Amino acid sequence: MNGQNRKDITPGLSVEIVLKADQRTGKRTKGIVKDILTKSSTHPHGIKVRLADGQVGRVQVIHH
Repeated sequence: MNGQNRKDITPGLSVEIVLKADQRTGKRTKGIVKDILTKSSTHPHGIKVRLADGQVGRVQVIHH
């Protein structure tokens, strides 16, 4: 799952995101979803979320 569909993401999921500061390098950060910030149903660069530790970024990988 690539994190572009809002319906695939729920609070509590383990995901990998790319932080705004890491967009050039593509470095991923693992964490647990706390809040979903993107309002639209899809986004080409990934749905924006806030992790439990407060970091904000776009979902690249969803772990099940």
